[in-house]
Amino acid sequence: MSLVQPRVAVIGAGNMGGGMVGRLCDQSWPVVACDIDPDRQQRALKTGAQGAGSPHAAATLLEEDGVLIVCVVDAVQTNAVLFSPTGAARAMRPGQVVLMCPTLAPDDVEAFAQQLGALGIACIDAPMSGGPARARDGSMSLMVAGKDALLKQHEPLLSALSSRVFRISERVGDAARTKLVNNLLAGINLVGAAEALALAERMGLDASLTLDVIEQSSGQSWIGTDRMRRAIADDLAPRAHVTLLEKDTRLAVRAAQHVGFAGPLGAKAAAVFAQASAAGLGGLDDAALLQWLRQAAKSGPGD
Repeated sequence: MSLVQPRVAVIGAGNMGGGMVGRLCDQSWPVVACDIDPDRQQRALKTGAQGAGSPHAAATLLEEDGVLIVCVVDAVQTNAVLFSPTGAARAMRPGQVVLMCPTLAPDDVEAFAQQLGALGIACIDAPMSGGPARARDGSMSLMVAGKDALLKQHEPLLSALSSRVFRISERVGDAARTKLVNNLLAGINLVGAAEALALAERMGLDASLTLDVIEQSSGQSWIGTDRMRRAIADDLAPRAHVTLLEKDTRLAVRAAQHVGFAGPLGAKAAAVFAQASAAGLGGLDDAALLQWLRQAAKSGPGD
């Protein structure tokens, strides 16, 4: 990768954002990183990024064709990153671009894009999927929506971030819709995997051996294998908090309601994440769903 690539500012250097910072630095892109957590900021600097004290400060370092990547959790944080008194939009110039990576409601993405557009700033709707390790090695999935010319202009950056870039449409908001559909299925699969293993344990089966069978049989899912292996090992250090799929499944169900669709499983999966979070597991890895269902089984009618 050439060293003359335009500077990229990454706002949010957590699990996914930190992986993206490291990936871009490895690819010799000049990167500015900004995170309110000092530890995350220091990790980003150790990978080779330049630090900035605020989104506004990071944006001032962008060249005319620079890109600002928003990699925070939700719409509230995104609004603060872009439009607060220390937000990036105040320092950005017409012709620059915001790459919008959080999982957001489609109407929020559309509203942010409209606000940016009024300032002459383009927006690429670009949610991601795959976890921190895949963000770091560039193998995560990146769903993008935006004008074809804009996507083509920034294809080198998109390709550096991900070997799995899916062009969804030219309509900003459609990548967000795609991500919600994906995450709804991920949530359904994870609830199903946790329920199946909780049942296996209740029936006196070995959970690890049962998962061996599932992984090679019709019940296999990537998220089930990934999370349940950690759950069996009691490894609940958060890679993806319970609160994230709680948010994403809730947004997906709301999006379904908006178009008049009511499926049999989505709302039930969303309710499970909400209940697990309310039970105090929200800050744990979402593999903790097995722990929560184990407790639920103990209080069931079979006791």
